[in-house]
Amino acid sequence: MTHVFIVASKGIPARYGGFETFVENLTAGKTSEDIMYHVSCMDNEEKHFTHNGADCFNVRVPMPGAPGRILHVSLVLDQVEQWCKENPTEKVIVYILGCRIGPLLIPHAKKLHKLGAKILCNPDGLEWKRDKWSAAAKKFLRYCEGCLVKHSDMAVCDSKSIESYIKETYGSKVKATTFIAYGADVKRSECSEEKLQAWYDKHGIVKGQYYLIIGRFVPENNYATMLREFMASRTERELVIISNVEKNGFYEQLAAETGFEKDPRIKFVGTEYDTELVKKIREEAWGYLHGHEVGGTNPSLLEALASTRVNLLLDVGFNREVGEDAALYWTKEPGSLARLLERADALTGEQIRRLDEESTRRIVDAYAWKDICAQYESLWHNC
Repeated sequence: MTHVFIVASKGIPARYGGFETFVENLTAGKTSEDIMYHVSCMDNEEKHFTHNGADCFNVRVPMPGAPGRILHVSLVLDQVEQWCKENPTEKVIVYILGCRIGPLLIPHAKKLHKLGAKILCNPDGLEWKRDKWSAAAKKFLRYCEGCLVKHSDMAVCDSKSIESYIKETYGSKVKATTFIAYGADVKRSECSEEKLQAWYDKHGIVKGQYYLIIGRFVPENNYATMLREFMASRTERELVIISNVEKNGFYEQLAAETGFEKDPRIKFVGTEYDTELVKKIREEAWGYLHGHEVGGTNPSLLEALASTRVNLLLDVGFNREVGEDAALYWTKEPGSLARLLERADALTGEQIRRLDEESTRRIVDAYAWKDICAQYESLWHNC
């Protein structure tokens, strides 16, 4: 039996979040009887429970904010080490998601290796590049990234671009790397037309006559560019933005800089956590705008390619790697996206059908959860 401890996500059942959705699908898709998943979860009520056949165990977050999340991972690894001591003959793999453990991994790695465990990590997608961090925070996060990949036995990258970056940046200091993508599914939404129409009526939206953005409301997702370009375009369709803006500082800054609140075509509709409804909203959009500039294989991009017929992506390596010829691309050059929106408005039914088929095929061929789960199970067996 191979025991795989998945560490540093918020846990399952998944509510939202890329790592949490990954763990949800990985555990639900398990086929090998020789693998046992153990999933750490953030919860102050410390107990074990079973979900998707996995042994889930709650570990408290000792304090709020980033320090608490770092210490939480350390507390989880304390428990994993104790489990290894109590089960010395079992094969153990510790899979760490993200870089937040930072330098605290160094003493844990020594203990875990001494106990015979293998340490694998997913370094995520250049977290230190995000605009929301100060210069000092960026420097610390990059240091954390180095600590993670240097003290793990393998870095599992969900993007070929990230794998290349890890190899080029750390060279011989990283023991091994491999590429296993994130996943998505192409199953149609089970949301009823009545529920969808009620949502449209609530927000004053016309079915099929809107472009859509779904994603965290942060600068590196290029909201400023997308808003300015949409305002500059001659499209008569609306721009619907599903995001957790809640009139935060970034929202107020963009409103002042772009004046988007004066454009009646632009509608911020807040968050929506009904996954089937969100999928249906994607399916019925005229097109999807994706401005993410950092990160590996972005879950929201995969979901858009799986559901939305026409996808307009920022032309960076991560997005081009995923979308290939199944999407349309824009740059941050003034006028690029505005022109592309007008081109997308003029697409024929046949052109839309072709893009829809190609994007769906792209997900089926390269990002199906069934295949992703099988690749991970093969990795665990061969470690």
